[in-house]
Amino acid sequence: MGVKSDGVQYGALPWRIKDGDLQVLLVTSRDTGRWVIPKGWPMGNLAPHQAAALEAFEEAGLLGETDVQSLGAYPYDKRLKGGAVRPCVVEVFAMRVTRHKRVWPEKLQRRRSWFAALDAADRVDEPELADLIRAFAETPPPAQ
Repeated sequence: MGVKSDGVQYGALPWRIKDGDLQVLLVTSRDTGRWVIPKGWPMGNLAPHQAAALEAFEEAGLLGETDVQSLGAYPYDKRLKGGAVRPCVVEVFAMRVTRHKRVWPEKLQRRRSWFAALDAADRVDEPELADLIRAFAETPPPAQ
């Protein structure tokens, strides 16, 4: 990818098939309210896909099956307290959502919403994340 970064994060691309259509769930960021995917830093002894799944639970109250294989990665600039910016790369893992919790750790800090996959791609700010979502939508997973 050729992106220099001093931080790697893991993100979940939560999806479902509803009425025959592929939908993707996005959450709002805490700082700007932009639509993003759940993501965060590596966690102890959790594998990357497990860390992504835990972020999906903490940020959006989602439970499901997360692929072990990454869909790809995208760069973004994480805004830190005090205004500093840290370049990051997010490795993205597809997550088939099987359950939604009504209450979750960051419920009061974020909104979550389902979008048609291509609409979700249009709502995110990072072009490489939009490309990952569009590529995922081109070869949708089988309805289960």
